[in-house]
Amino acid sequence: MSCSLFEFCRLQELKTVRDFLFQNQSKESVEEKNITAENELSWDTSDWESGWDNDENKEEDSASSTKAEEEPSRQSQPWLQDCVVSLSPCADLLVVAREQKAAFLSAKWRTDDSGREEMTLAVTWSGHLSTEEGERVSSVIAIPLASQKRSSTGRPDWTCIVVGFTSGYVRFYTESGVLLLAQLLHVDPVLRLKCRTYEIPRHPGVTEQHEELSILYPAALVTIDGFSLFQSLRACRNQVARAAAAGSDVVPPPPLAYKKWGLQEMDTIVDHSSVGVMTLCVFDQMKNASILGGFHASVKGSPPAMSQFVTVGTGPYAGFYYAVEGNSQPLLSHVALAVASKLTSALFNAASGWLGWNKNKNEEEAAQKQKPKVELATPLGIRFGLPDSRRHGESICLSPCNTLAGVTDDFGRVTLLDLARGAAIRMWKGYRDAQLGWLQVQEERGDREFSPSASLPRRHALFLIIYAPRRGILEVWAMQRGPRVGAFTVGKHCRLLYAGYHLMGVNSVTSQGWQLHTQQVCLLDPTTGALRTINIPFHLALSDKKNERARDMHLLKRLSAVLKSRDMDPVSLEREAKSVLLEIKHPAIKKQALESLLSNRNAPVSCLTNVTSALHDALKQQDADEVEASLLQLCSSQLKLLQLYSDIQQLQSAADTEACSGNQDSLEGIEEELSRVGPALQRYAQLSSKPSVSFAQDSPDTPLSTQAFLTQLECAEEGEVKVNRRSDAEWNQLGNFMFWGCLCGKSPTHKVCDTLQLAGISPQQLLSLLMSVWLQREKEVLQKPVETVRNLHTLLIALSNMDGAVEESWDTQSVSPWWQQVRFTCIQSHNAAAALLAALVAHRAAKASITSRADSKLQSEWEAVSLELEQWVVCVRQLEDVLVLQTLLLVPSPQGTAGGAVVQCSIKTLQEGGTGGIADSVSKWVFRQNMAPERLKKILLRKETQDTGDQKEQKEDREEAEKCQEEADRTAELLLAVCQRFPDSLSPDLLFAHCCWEYVVQWNKDPEEGQYLFIAVEHLKLITSPHIQLGISTMMWGTFFVKRFSAAAFLMEKVGKAPKDRLCRRDVGIGDKAMTSFLGCCVQLLQILMEVTGLLVKNQSSLSFIPFYADSAMEEIPTPELSVEEVWSGAEGPASIAELALEQKGVHYPLVQHHWLLATLLHAAMSFSVKVKPLSLFDSKGKNAFFRDLTTIQLMPSGDMDPGLVSLRQEFLLRVLTGWVQATDDASCSSPAPAFTSLPSDGPKANWWPSLCMDLGSLLQVNPDILRRHLVCELYNQGLDLRAEEAILQVEDKEVLGSHLLVLTGQRLSYSLLHNQNQTQAAMELLARLPPTLCTWLKAMDPSELRCPLVSLSKTSRLVSHLIEMLPENHAQYSLALHLLEAVEVLSLSNED
Repeated sequence: MSCSLFEFCRLQELKTVRDFLFQNQSKESVEEKNITAENELSWDTSDWESGWDNDENKEEDSASSTKAEEEPSRQSQPWLQDCVVSLSPCADLLVVAREQKAAFLSAKWRTDDSGREEMTLAVTWSGHLSTEEGERVSSVIAIPLASQKRSSTGRPDWTCIVVGFTSGYVRFYTESGVLLLAQLLHVDPVLRLKCRTYEIPRHPGVTEQHEELSILYPAALVTIDGFSLFQSLRACRNQVARAAAAGSDVVPPPPLAYKKWGLQEMDTIVDHSSVGVMTLCVFDQMKNASILGGFHASVKGSPPAMSQFVTVGTGPYAGFYYAVEGNSQPLLSHVALAVASKLTSALFNAASGWLGWNKNKNEEEAAQKQKPKVELATPLGIRFGLPDSRRHGESICLSPCNTLAGVTDDFGRVTLLDLARGAAIRMWKGYRDAQLGWLQVQEERGDREFSPSASLPRRHALFLIIYAPRRGILEVWAMQRGPRVGAFTVGKHCRLLYAGYHLMGVNSVTSQGWQLHTQQVCLLDPTTGALRTINIPFHLALSDKKNERARDMHLLKRLSAVLKSRDMDPVSLEREAKSVLLEIKHPAIKKQALESLLSNRNAPVSCLTNVTSALHDALKQQDADEVEASLLQLCSSQLKLLQLYSDIQQLQSAADTEACSGNQDSLEGIEEELSRVGPALQRYAQLSSKPSVSFAQDSPDTPLSTQAFLTQLECAEEGEVKVNRRSDAEWNQLGNFMFWGCLCGKSPTHKVCDTLQLAGISPQQLLSLLMSVWLQREKEVLQKPVETVRNLHTLLIALSNMDGAVEESWDTQSVSPWWQQVRFTCIQSHNAAAALLAALVAHRAAKASITSRADSKLQSEWEAVSLELEQWVVCVRQLEDVLVLQTLLLVPSPQGTAGGAVVQCSIKTLQEGGTGGIADSVSKWVFRQNMAPERLKKILLRKETQDTGDQKEQKEDREEAEKCQEEADRTAELLLAVCQRFPDSLSPDLLFAHCCWEYVVQWNKDPEEGQYLFIAVEHLKLITSPHIQLGISTMMWGTFFVKRFSAAAFLMEKVGKAPKDRLCRRDVGIGDKAMTSFLGCCVQLLQILMEVTGLLVKNQSSLSFIPFYADSAMEEIPTPELSVEEVWSGAEGPASIAELALEQKGVHYPLVQHHWLLATLLHAAMSFSVKVKPLSLFDSKGKNAFFRDLTTIQLMPSGDMDPGLVSLRQEFLLRVLTGWVQATDDASCSSPAPAFTSLPSDGPKANWWPSLCMDLGSLLQVNPDILRRHLVCELYNQGLDLRAEEAILQVEDKEVLGSHLLVLTGQRLSYSLLHNQNQTQAAMELLARLPPTLCTWLKAMDPSELRCPLVSLSKTSRLVSHLIEMLPENHAQYSLALHLLEAVEVLSLSNED
């Protein structure tokens, strides 16, 4: 690493700043140019200019005009050298001033064209700063002030701009140009402003320096205490802000405390540095006392603390002053008009910068008249100096550690001063008009590792930055005697900006945990507006001609650049890498370079091998004491791995000439097994071989790079090679590289195995790699199963014969760890087909191995039987089951159905899923297939029949239907095959229970899908075991239903009617339509609970009141016994849904019936939008019993109910019947009413509503006959006479019903005779012949109450006939009914005529 220039900021509007600062000068230059043009002689050039009218002349003219246009800009390039420039240490504020004007540029963030954010400095204020006549800006400094908030992390609160003028004034401004205070400390011009801030001492013995602001005058030096200045500036800024908010005048701030020293015995002073407080040692104290006081001088007991000042100029060239602390008392100055008399004047001044005018002259004159009193300076004599009568000092720059300083002079020299000794220790020449800066670099943590003092605190290195504008070069020199470590060619008109301080207002307490964001040295280029900083690595402070480490780091950097280059050919890369590695001396860096070379992806294996071999040979030739053992071991191990990579790569391209005849005998049994499982493999391959999108880099055919091979393999100390498993993808890639060629028959199997064995890789890791590639390449394996199985068998036998694979001491009656590893891999695999084939091969190989061992030991013809073979038989059977199950799960779901990813199953996942894991997988598949419960029942009962379609369908529709039917048949066959292999785990009741639970879980995820909940209830109804059905119902109610059910009940109780969609979503979490469907499912679920409880308790009716509970007679129907297949008996995991259902307690029947009543009322209210408060229909006992656990015994309502509640219940049921009649269509009611059936949707038109209301009436103590009479009247009112006649048969009190129907008949006849617009003449004549009593009665009728007044006269005639049958002859209205019958008959005859 080397020095570098880094651009971190760019100035905006730089041309605007230049034009503003040089506005008067540009006008004067234009006037002078015009005067010169007028005074020039006018030559007659027409005769000789005509000879240059060719093309070249035109080009020269255009070029000259371009040069003339560029000349002003070229002349304006050095403009920054004529300005006073100061940059804040935080690099967020730049001040550029000239004469009376100044511009402030603040940091802003913007996004460039590439989308990257970058910092810029833009003009935020510009204007005139001078208030005295003839004064100019002579020095500027920007001081950031620290924030006093606890949450601050080191960023400044605001920045104060301190400006010194030729009049002697020092003024303090904010970033927006608002004047805070002005101070006249001396009548001479201000030469230089410098600041010193708090620095955390790096060592315990270093004196803690205090903050101060120093102001240099030609013969005086003023120092202002930093703490006092910080507090005063904060107070002034707060006062200005309050005055701006209130619109009042600004109160003058308190005076500043300062010290003023009169610097004597020096002819001219142009610059200074305040070194700070120092304490001399005893020897220096005695030396100084003897020099000043002679031989008899007295010495104080302790050395005094002194403030050191160093000045440069003439006579002497550099002067050293020491002010003893405590000799001079701080002076209190009079603040001269800190802010303008009114805030408006200050703001007016700040806003008028661009307009070119300033405050009123009257105000300026008034301010000039009020000049404060100037205090006298305390004389301070020079202690010593560096005399050089011809050399004039120009500037001095103090180092951050306050021990060194750089001085420039008019001879073009740069002198390095040791301030402690007061001596010049180094000098550079050839740097005229040089600008200096310092950079302190902290040691990196990485460099500390190579240092012998690694446990000590980190070191700091000091560098001197010299900018030579005459040569346009920027140099970096290491201190104190170090060489030049960096040089940059920059422009000749740049400015080197070095602050030398940080934030003001920081102390040892507030700086804890801060990270100061400051720039030490910045280079400003006015041509481009770029602000650049210098990055210097710490190790350059150690670099000299004999330092090998710096040279090695440079070589390492060169190698990194070569490796990043893509254009270099392998030969050049090898040559360059070899030379670099051999030239590097440091072992650690050489090791780092070798590792970076080996980790490069673009380097070929031949290049890596040659370079590593050359390095290894070079290390071998060195002495054993000089060579690092770890580096030599790294070279030898990497050479071994590279050779292994090359050998495998060569074997992959070799033809397999091995004879396979030896495997034919051992494969006879496997071929039989393959033919047996062939159909299952074929179906699995068809369903799993669907096209999918994948990335090219993820393809298993991608060749393995050398870098990936080396990162996965590691050489152990004993010469063995260990494979590091980092990720499954890399592991599969490595296995594919080693064994896929052998499995395809393209590589010699035994040669590959011998090569891997010689390399020292353990057989167990090779077996794991082989199994991973076999399972990963399942699709390719199924394309040629016989060939790949034969090659796998060969590989397994070869690996088993390796040393360390199968233990020699293995007892055939025990389990072999080698074959257990294969079996464990197959058990974990989700690739069912590949795992089954691998198990078949491993079973055959293990059987052959056991047989050979038994023959060698027993020499008998008996077949060997062992625990190993028994476990293989179980594993093969389980894998066959998994293959069939996985084939079923791969069946794609119909388009548009919910589902998700296909469930991948394995032996391990099924066993971990518990006894219900298989049924759970199938239930998820049923949900994805959207299979109807009835169809699933038919498939399970093997009674599915094909439905014959309409013969008039089109041919295309018939073909599509046949195709769908074939797919359905294949799906049914697969499901039947799975059920046959799992007769116990997939019994109908278990499968229906899991399907029910799966659908209700899916509904809980998306409650708006009410169809899921309905299907769940349908699956629940298909469960034949009452115990399982009862347990599932109880679990569903407690887990998914009761919370929403209670929320719906309380919501309807609150609003008193069917709530709107917004309220339903807010309180219940579902919409109004979904809530109606949910309440219907609640009714069905509670109905199932009552029915199954009644079945278990001596077949009681589901709607009868049972004064005891279900668990009292549970034992009459035996509990079903749940079992699993013998092969899957080792399942360990959570209990199945059926097992949990059987563990549920019996429910309390009256409590279930109580909730069923409430659910029915809620469902009816939502279906017909009836206004009701459902909980108000029950007494206090009934309300308290709601939403309790159904298995507990609650105090239920008993006895006669309050008549008021009965009246409310009756009114609600009557409204429900009215709503049902209004919702019923005429077309559906023209035929006789069908029997009670449970419809898929609980709509308001369902035919079971009347019978349900009657049942509710009997349970709610409402007279059912009142409900029947109301139903008959509503049906006649709606014009549904046929349905009403059927309902009349169930009415008990016919006399009361007849009275009601008499009024309804009168309304119909009144509408036909009096209110019908299409009255016939016969109707008018009939009206005239009617008896007066009947006519008056008909006129009193109101036909508007009829919802269907247009009814045929035949229906009305039948109604009157029924009336006469209902009413007894002694009834008061019997005669009126006879008159009505006569009138209707006459009217009917007249209409027929």
